Amino acid sequence: MKTILCYGDSNTWGAVSGTNSRLSIHERWPGVMRDTLGDSYWVIEEGLCGRTSIWVDQVCQYRTGRDYLLPCLDTHSPLDLVIIMLGTNDLKTRFHLPAQDIARGVSVLLEMTINSNKGPDGNAPEVLLIAPPVILDIPENQIQFVNGASRSKQFGNLFSTYAKQLGAHFLDAGLYVKSSTVDGIHLDAAEHKVLGLKVAQKVNSLLS
Repeated sequence: MKTILCYGDSNTWGAVSGTNSRLSIHERWPGVMRDTLGDSYWVIEEGLCGRTSIWVDQVCQYRTGRDYLLPCLDTHSPLDLVIIMLGTNDLKTRFHLPAQDIARGVSVLLEMTINSNKGPDGNAPEVLLIAPPVILDIPENQIQFVNGASRSKQFGNLFSTYAKQLGAHFLDAGLYVKSSTVDGIHLDAAEHKVLGLKVAQKVNSLLS
């Protein structure tokens, strides 16, 4: 059995746009992927609302992805594949980060995972970096995510560059799914299904 860890934020957790609710296990993209891949794969959902890459959020504490990544890898090892989809929360106005800095922060997590020995036989796991979908500039986001859309549009190219440099696999979610018009950030159930199927296809090509 192949073991896959999905390390992300509220779009991995399955937040329902504009609410505090969560999509069901079969609606969230990791669940769609799991159902598609079948019993030969064990998919671990490690989504945390508000999670950043390496940036410390003084408003939402305990959300720094770097701090929990290695304990998480230890907990679930050995891992055949680690999927990382982060960067959206790094767009928050209070961090004042250009897209390049966000991409570099995410690349730190790639390096940590690639340099770990948490894969089979003490080797490193395979790593798949997913660039999050572009967020929307809607009234609800004007304060919390100033110029978020324009910065997130750069994620595809920037994340792809770091993935290539570090030897990770890459998928640009923005090519396949769109953020909800309700809050401009989260994925609706239909988009989760599209993303889950696309990631399953990618995973199957990597691990089959």
